[in-house]
Amino acid sequence: MLDPKDIEAIRAEARHYEDPKAVGVDAMKLAQKRQGWIDDDTLHQLAELLGMSATELEGLATFYNLIYRQPVGRHVIHVCDSVSCWVCDYDALREALKRRLGIDFGETTKDGRFTLLPIVCLGACDRAPTLLVDGDLHGPVTDADGIDQILQRYE
Repeated sequence: MLDPKDIEAIRAEARHYEDPKAVGVDAMKLAQKRQGWIDDDTLHQLAELLGMSATELEGLATFYNLIYRQPVGRHVIHVCDSVSCWVCDYDALREALKRRLGIDFGETTKDGRFTLLPIVCLGACDRAPTLLVDGDLHGPVTDADGIDQILQRYE
């Protein structure tokens, strides 16, 4: 369920736009910040609040890859799999992360600490290979020591 403060913040933001649907992604990001992901009840509540169908809002959620429709860990690691990162040894980074965490893409560690996901591009080709943890960009990440140092920051 949405928090009353979140509802008011969404309504206030929607007043800046001719069409309240324009706030769809921001509304989901706000709700996700509090509960970590967007469950079906929250999606329906947000859709009603913005005067749109749940199907329309689901379309936005599935397009925008930083909206999570399933539970995720306390920290989400996005590994860039763009051409630039791929050329700069993305495979080694991906495999080292999978080994270190004991999970594959789309999975969460048993302790609920990390979820590992691919992402199409982080826009940091000059620092490839890169990853994003909770909005923090890291790169180039080229060895296991670098991965361990990054992961230690996120308890």
